[in-house]
Amino acid sequence: MRIAAFDDHKLGVVGADGTLVDITDLLQQYEPLGPEDLLPDLITHFGELKPEIERRAGARAGLPLDRVRLRSPVTRPTKIVCLIGNYREGTDRPPQILDFFFKSPEAIIGPGDTVVLPPHPATIFHHEAELAVVIGREAKSVAEADAMDAIFGYTIFNDISARGLGRSGISSFLGKSFDTFAAFGPWIVTKDEIPDPYALQVTVDVSGERRQDYPTSDMERPIHELVAYISSVSTLHPGDVICCGTNHQGLGALQDGDVVVTSISGIGSFTFYVRDELRREWPRGIDRETAQRVRAVGQRPAAQ
Repeated sequence: MRIAAFDDHKLGVVGADGTLVDITDLLQQYEPLGPEDLLPDLITHFGELKPEIERRAGARAGLPLDRVRLRSPVTRPTKIVCLIGNYREGTDRPPQILDFFFKSPEAIIGPGDTVVLPPHPATIFHHEAELAVVIGREAKSVAEADAMDAIFGYTIFNDISARGLGRSGISSFLGKSFDTFAAFGPWIVTKDEIPDPYALQVTVDVSGERRQDYPTSDMERPIHELVAYISSVSTLHPGDVICCGTNHQGLGALQDGDVVVTSISGIGSFTFYVRDELRREWPRGIDRETAQRVRAVGQRPAAQ
């Protein structure tokens, strides 16, 4: 099942005919205070709502996708947890130190939105395409054996990163949390439709140029380990998001006028745009220096 947010942050399900069926009315019984409550309410009560959602998706024609404005499928999670590294980069190096950071929900944008590069003196701005996990129930210190049961579904994330800011120049909260720096789309695919999350292909095309193109099988630490470890630090709630990290071998600069298409097989793709009032420029193509530096290290990479 594909759950999408659209127009004025309604929720819908993509039916068998590829149209979008509005299910927002089903959630009014839970008295949501605003759009940010719709997804957590849906996830929390999904078991009881699923039969009616499936009936609607199969029984009625919805809105054509080209007649709606898709929004970020996650609106206001209590937390966005991002992995630092977490890919082998095509090597057989030993596992890196497991580390992560929180990204501000203020940064969220969705399909068709624009990433605005701030005037801060970053050395470069990178795209980072990632598989993102949407949490399906409250999880505190969940065991690895039970961790996959805490997942609702998967979506696509592009972690926009400003390099060279802060004391060390390593991008974490400061370089990652500018408004518009968390792009999600096009919808959430429930976990039953992704039987093997390590058999997906992640790609990024920037103004028609292929950049990132890597398999999730290169992921260093599996999803159940991530959920278990993160939940031992901070309680996870329905609708929270864990972004599983990226393979750095296809990173490249984002700059004014770019059109960015991020895709993951089995989920879909979405487009966002880039604006920079300063019109800064960097070389086109893949940032080979960053790719080589990250691949060479046997510990936490210098560029997250």
